Amino acid sequence: MWRRYDGDDWEAFDVLPPAIRQRVAEHAYDAWSVNVMVLWRHYRRLHGRTPRAERALIRYLDYCERLERAAFAARYAQAYGAALPHDAAGATILRGRSADASVR
Repeated sequence: MWRRYDGDDWEAFDVLPPAIRQRVAEHAYDAWSVNVMVLWRHYRRLHGRTPRAERALIRYLDYCERLERAAFAARYAQAYGAALPHDAAGATILRGRSADASVR
C-alpha cells in the first residue's frame, strides 16, 4: 500500500518533534519513522518549523491510518465474509492514557 523509505528508523524517530513522535508511537500500525521524517521535511518546507506544520502532519498521519484501517478491514471482510470484529464492535483506537490515570 505504501512505499517504505530506507534509513535508520530510530535515528529518524529521534529527529522528529515531540508531538509527532507521540503520534507515531500511538499509530495503530507501524508508521515507519523514516517515512514520517520525509513527510516532516516536506511540511517543514511548507509551513516552517511551527506548531501549524506539526498539526498538519498529524492530520495527515490520521488520514493515512484511516486508509490503512479501511484497507485491512476490506481484506478481512473478503477473506472471512464478516466485518472486522474491532469495527463491528464499534471500538475506537486507544491512544495513550489520560494524565490522571494511575498505573496499577
